[in-house]
Amino acid sequence: MDESDEDPRLPHHRNPQEFVSLDRLAELGVLYWHLNPKDYENDEELRRIREARGYNYMDLLDLCPEKVDNYEEKLKNFYTEHIHADEEIRYCLEGSGYFDVRDKDDRWIRIWIKAGDLIILPAGIYHRFTLDTKNYTKLMRLFVGEPVWSAYNRPQEKHPARKEYIKSLTEKVGMTLEAH
Repeated sequence: MDESDEDPRLPHHRNPQEFVSLDRLAELGVLYWHLNPKDYENDEELRRIREARGYNYMDLLDLCPEKVDNYEEKLKNFYTEHIHADEEIRYCLEGSGYFDVRDKDDRWIRIWIKAGDLIILPAGIYHRFTLDTKNYTKLMRLFVGEPVWSAYNRPQEKHPARKEYIKSLTEKVGMTLEAH
């Protein structure tokens, strides 16, 4: 991702364009699946992922100017670089948007999610989110236990989740469920 200050809803490709593989994202602890968003209520693969990872809470979120109070302010908050103490799990059912994550060299990687994309960001990774120019997405949010939406804005180098994340990068800790 380039470092320009243009509208965050634009793709922000570097020149020349660089693309990141799913393997490279997995090295950062970012997991990805492509599922069937039209039948999420009966999707066996989604059920297996939820069961294996302990995601027992789910809700749906429509993000668009017509359905979100203080839309611009909320988008600005989502786009502020932060971490969470827990994984962030998002399954795009409709529309699209961007998750930006920091790589090992502290550069942004932009991940464009569209309908069918399920993404898991590890606890402690610096990230942010914005919609693209279509200004609409419907997301499923998954959690272990009760939902926690606490965001800790950068810098958070002393936060336990951040320390554990950095440790996992240096020790190359494996995941119990592989993404594909």
